[in-house]
Formats: sequence, C-alpha cells, structure tokens
Amino acid sequence: MFVSWSSSLNTLSARFGDRPAAIDMAGESLSFRQLCTYAHALASYLNRGDHLPGKAIASLLPNSVQAVWASYGIRMNGAAETPLSWGYTLDEIQWCAKLAGFDSVITKKEREDELRSIGLQTIDIDTLAASPEFKTLHSPLRTLPAIAGDQAGRILFTSGTTGKPKGVRYSHAARWMGEQLLKAEMPFIPSAGEQILLMTPFVHGASLLTYAWCDFGGTIIIHPGVHTDRIEPLLNSNSLSAIFAPPTVLAKITSAFEGRHFDGIKCVFTGTQPLAPAMYRRAAKMFGPNIRITYGKSECVNPIAVLDRAQTQRYFDRDHIEPGACVGWPAPGVEIKIVHPPADASVSAEPTANQQEDGEIYLRSPHISSGLITETGFAPHAPEGWHQTGDLGHFDQEGRLVLTGRVADVIKTGGYRVNPDEIEAQLVHNTLCAQICVTSIASDYWGEIIIAVAEGEKPGWEDLCGDLLKDMSKHKRPRHFIGVESLPRNPQGKISRKQVARQVLERFELRDGPYPELIKKAL
Repeated sequence: MFVSWSSSLNTLSARFGDRPAAIDMAGESLSFRQLCTYAHALASYLNRGDHLPGKAIASLLPNSVQAVWASYGIRMNGAAETPLSWGYTLDEIQWCAKLAGFDSVITKKEREDELRSIGLQTIDIDTLAASPEFKTLHSPLRTLPAIAGDQAGRILFTSGTTGKPKGVRYSHAARWMGEQLLKAEMPFIPSAGEQILLMTPFVHGASLLTYAWCDFGGTIIIHPGVHTDRIEPLLNSNSLSAIFAPPTVLAKITSAFEGRHFDGIKCVFTGTQPLAPAMYRRAAKMFGPNIRITYGKSECVNPIAVLDRAQTQRYFDRDHIEPGACVGWPAPGVEIKIVHPPADASVSAEPTANQQEDGEIYLRSPHISSGLITETGFAPHAPEGWHQTGDLGHFDQEGRLVLTGRVADVIKTGGYRVNPDEIEAQLVHNTLCAQICVTSIASDYWGEIIIAVAEGEKPGWEDLCGDLLKDMSKHKRPRHFIGVESLPRNPQGKISRKQVARQVLERFELRDGPYPELIKKAL
C-alpha cells in the first residue's frame, strides 16, 4: 500500500482554494491554497536534507496555523512525524528524543537555544517561511511521490500517568486508515467553511480532528488553551458548529459561562477522560443534548468506541447510572475483548456482579499503532494484533464498553483490591471542591493507604465526602482527606495519581500502623 499525502492535499487546494482551512487565536489565517503551498514547500525542503522517509522529525510548536502546515508537511515528506507539546520541559524533550531517535526539531526561535543545548538541530519555522526561496520549492502542478504504507509515519507519546512516557509508533498506512475511520464516524459532514474550535494541544486529538474536518473543506479555529475572553465572542456569534472539549475543558467553559445557553453548536466532541454525569448535565444545559463521547488512546487513536449524541443523552437520562464511564460501541473494524486475570489469592474483592465482569481491555484494529518504544527499544504488538491497553472495563447489557479504571491504579490495601475510579465516581458529586483525585501511599502495615486529594476545596468538603461514601465498604473509604492548591496534570490535562501521591508526601510524613496518621512536615 502507498499513501499519497501530496495528491490528497493538492486536491483539497483545488477544491477549496482561498477558503480558510485554519485560523489561530493571533488572527493568522491559512487558506487551503496556502496550506498546500507551505506544506509542500516544507516537505521539499526536508527532502533536500537527510530527512528520509521513516526517519523521525520532531515539531515543537504552540497551537497555531504554523503547527497545522508543519504537520501536513512533515507527513508529506514521509517522515515519522514526532509532535511535542509546547509545554514540555527540556528533560521531557530529551526523553522523547532518546525514545524516538530524532535529531531535528521544527520550532520557534524562542526555544532554539535550549534545544541546541542538548545537541538537537533546529529549524526556525518563522525564518524558514520568510525566506525568498521557500515558497518556490512547490509548484502547484507538482505532486510529491507517494509514501510506502509500512514506513514509520508518526510517533506519539503516552501520557506518563503510570510511569515514564512510552513512544507509540504508527505506520503511514495506519495513519491513513485512522483518518478514514474518524471521518466515517463523524456525527455530521461539515460543509465548506463550517467551523470547529480546538483548544487542546495539537499533538493529539486536536490534530486528528483537523485532518478529518479539513478533508471536507471545514475550518478549524485553533487556540492555545481555554481563553474564555476569546471564545465567548465565537460562542455568542453562533459561528461555531462544533467544539472539541475533553471534560477538563468542559469544566472550565461551563464554569465561566454558567447559566448561559449557546445555540448553533451541533456537536461537542469529548473524550480522553471519563465524563461524569454531573458534567454531562452542565454541558447539555449549555449546548443542548449534543455531546458525543469517544474512546481513543495514544496506542490506538480515535475511534475505538463511539457513543453518539442521541445515545449519550439516552445513557445519561437514566435514573440510575452504574459506576464507570460508558464510551459506547466499538467502531467499524475495531475488535475488543475483556481478559480476566487469574485469581490472586493474596487479595480479596467485593463479590459483586460488576466486579466479576471487569477485566483488562484488549483491542485490535486496522489503524492501531505498530508497537511501543521504551528505553530498551522498539517492541511490536503481538503477532495476532491484540494490544493490552491497561484499562479495566466490561460490556454492559446493551453491548456498550464501560471503562472502570486502570490496571496500574488498582490499590491493594489490607488484603483487598480497590479501584480508585469507583471511589471518585461517588466523590464527583462533591460540590465543595473543584476536583478530587483518589490515590494511595505505601504502607508497611496496610500495603497501601487510600487518600483523597482535592483542589479548590471549600470548608466542609471532607464531611461531604464522608456522606457520599457512607454506603461504600469501609475498606474502600479514604483514610485521609487533603487539600492542595492544584492537582498535577500532564499536557493532555490528565491527572497523574503517582504525582499526586508524591505531592502529598512532600508536605506530610506517614506515621504508620493500624491507625495511620499523616503528620505535616515542618517548613
């Protein structure tokens, strides 16, 4: 199989010409014709060097029109595009370079010195784009060679919430297949010029939606985060047809515009994290019943499973919603199986039907990644194609996939296995704090001690936690409740339970025993 990224982009340029493909928060606009010109020029520039197909080339750019055309250009060159979040620290970049093996980074001038300090070559995108010969590198009639589908086409990185991030390698064929599946599962086909607002880092979900949306001639509005003063005029003008808003983004928007209702939004794309019932109700009140849930991972991008707008409304309108996050039915071509681990005699579990059904989620699909990269090298997925996700879940009575936690997050305390997501599902109803993370700290006496850590807490939040957990088995209830200024999050907005535990132990010392205490350290 060969993938002709160049031919496809030339077609979009011919069809949509001077219509805007992307507009960023700085007001810079990129037409389809300009997108085609800049991307081809970048691909041709890279082809003149030693950037051979399959070789990793990194980009370190903020959410902007430059990030868009750079992405299109790198993949058109045939390289393994390795996008880095603009917020990455130097240590994180160095780790990614070690895994992916890139030595060149397309970036902005303000990041060049630090990148060069760790031995990386840099390409200043502003200087390159302004050079007289740059745009001459592309002729409108020229089509670059198609790329062999089995060549490495993209390297992403896992969130690192359970350890150091791993690299995830995709082939060009898997990239192409993933984009076709995403377009096939779109809730509606955007018309030319219809706008979607993207506010999360371009390196993950925002870029996937960009490729799908622009393939129909739609326009992406790309912002570097949630800037409510800048998005309010967009919402008021009814110019947006859709927004991509994971739960952390939804929380900021619904808090900033509480009590408001915005017409015109056909769909709120959400995913990456579980959507709590309370958050769904807040979002539906603001945007109508137009919330769509998907399940995707760094190792296998959207769509793995989909719960469309009507199905999402029906699910959350029920009188009783079981613990866990329903993400819908498997997308076309995606296989999912639940694998139950062998019984562990050293720990006990609640004998409930739900827990008996829970197991680790395995999946395979035509758009899955080729394998993972760790410091020991590249490890391809199993020959039969099944990927062990590390997610816990089950199928409900209607065949929908319900996520219930992470294998690595399961807490072993006092001889019991406890899923922290089950506890958080009850604590999400606590109105006296912004968010609660349930995690654990090591204990010689108990194995692990469960703690609940909140940000944005108000007086009485601990007592309300007790009320919310009164019907839960005693061994599942947190032993300590701690407030912090903010919970640590990665660039994708996910909270790392391990980092939360470390944050607590920086401030407190454990006095272990049958009645463990957390003693605040002297400053």
